[in-house]
Amino acid sequence: MDKLHILKEKMVHFYHGDPGRIHHFLKVHSFSKWIGEEEGLDARTQEILEATAFVHDIGIRIAEEKYGSCAGPLQEKEGPAAAKAMLEEIGYDEKLIDRVCYIVGHHHTYTNIDGIDYQILVEADFLVNLYEGNESHEAALTAYRKIFKTEAGKKMCRELYCIEE
Repeated sequence: MDKLHILKEKMVHFYHGDPGRIHHFLKVHSFSKWIGEEEGLDARTQEILEATAFVHDIGIRIAEEKYGSCAGPLQEKEGPAAAKAMLEEIGYDEKLIDRVCYIVGHHHTYTNIDGIDYQILVEADFLVNLYEGNESHEAALTAYRKIFKTEAGKKMCRELYCIEE
């Protein structure tokens, strides 16, 4: 079994009994994988992206337990340590772990996005959050204009939310 499969199983177990959160990270992973493949990422960057997609919201449960809130900044604060522990247990290398943890610790920060892996993760998370939040067409259009940079992410956003350029 490859590491990504093990990571997915560990995250399902981590959110045992919380189907909404499991559905969320599986959808974010699916969009991340698709966008990354469409954008032609190299194998290493694709692996970082997919691992990040599985663990991007790992800080939610911890933030809720500690602070009674799952606000984005609290997720960013609590997520990296939990992601690191899980990734180390699986046997990922230090450089991959560092990059995943950096993105987990910034994935609700939309300024200074410093790599295609981070950009795609943000786009995939927006694709899912717009749907799960039942956001308006105007919200989707604003996100499209302000957040989406990759051609594949823009295409998917246009298709999902009927955005005309």
